[in-house]
Amino acid sequence: MKLVILSVLCSVAVSQKYNYNYNPASLREVPILAYNNEVNPDGSYRWNYETGNGIAAQEQGYLKNPGQKDLEAQVAEGSFSYTGPDGVVYSVSYVADEYGFRPQGAHLPTPPPIPEAILRSLRLQ
Repeated sequence: MKLVILSVLCSVAVSQKYNYNYNPASLREVPILAYNNEVNPDGSYRWNYETGNGIAAQEQGYLKNPGQKDLEAQVAEGSFSYTGPDGVVYSVSYVADEYGFRPQGAHLPTPPPIPEAILRSLRLQ
């Protein structure tokens, strides 16, 4: 019993320290406005959904180079969007394949350009 009480007190202390704002009154049901899910015998697929609070997502995928050993790769292409706490609509599109996951979005950070001197040295090698 002492262990239970100690666990509860620690939980309260941690939630106070990190100021978790869990408010059940702020939770609401969000309707699903659209939902589709299609899986084909060849392994290709397509899905999408849209919710009443402005979230939307879609993806399609397929097997690239089927039957070719060492060249097969699963490919997924899709996008999602949502409204952030700041009222801005954020959109991300992506591709995931043998080259990894590559997202694109106006709000995502991008690396700085490679300095010209380094580019020249790479070309010389």
